[in-house]
Amino acid sequence: LRQPLEDGTITISRSAGRSTFPSNIILIAAMNPCPCGYFGHPTRKCRCSPVRMAVYLSRISGPLLDRLDIHVEMPPVEYGELSAAPGEASSRIRQRVEAARARQRERYDSLGVPVSCNARLDSAGLRRYCQMTPEGERMLHAAYDRLGLSGRSYDRILRVSRTIADLAGEDSISADAVAEAVQYRNLDRKYWQPDLRDL
Repeated sequence: LRQPLEDGTITISRSAGRSTFPSNIILIAAMNPCPCGYFGHPTRKCRCSPVRMAVYLSRISGPLLDRLDIHVEMPPVEYGELSAAPGEASSRIRQRVEAARARQRERYDSLGVPVSCNARLDSAGLRRYCQMTPEGERMLHAAYDRLGLSGRSYDRILRVSRTIADLAGEDSISADAVAEAVQYRNLDRKYWQPDLRDL
């Protein structure tokens, strides 16, 4: 999966030749936090040993996780949430998304950039068109140093921050947008670099 996620293409090599095909995909994946499924559960006790947990998590490599824009932890659904009134209607969410996509198209069309949305920006484009406020810059710098993020993670956070700002109708990327984007990259720090003594 690394090449399609990184380059948007996939190359097949065989003895008769080599061919490259387009592969712009949206990858959505899910997994349990541990083999028994209860690590971090508020009321149920995890039965997994540290070694079993480490082996389980090693099945997803850090470099692959680095290539995912967003990864979040989903807590168990509480009883009260099952009977609560429904949340925001999908039609209203769709309106916000369409407005953000229109904002992106207008931005890149006016600049003559041959991309249609933030997801298609390369690293150079991210640094040129994703301008942060001074507070946003300080927030990302602090997160980069404190969390030990990779260069690829930096790009992913910048891309998601730009999209969050577009959803809010903001021209510059604020500290709030950066903080939200960093929050969406917490799984690799929590699970993929575990101290086995804490498991």
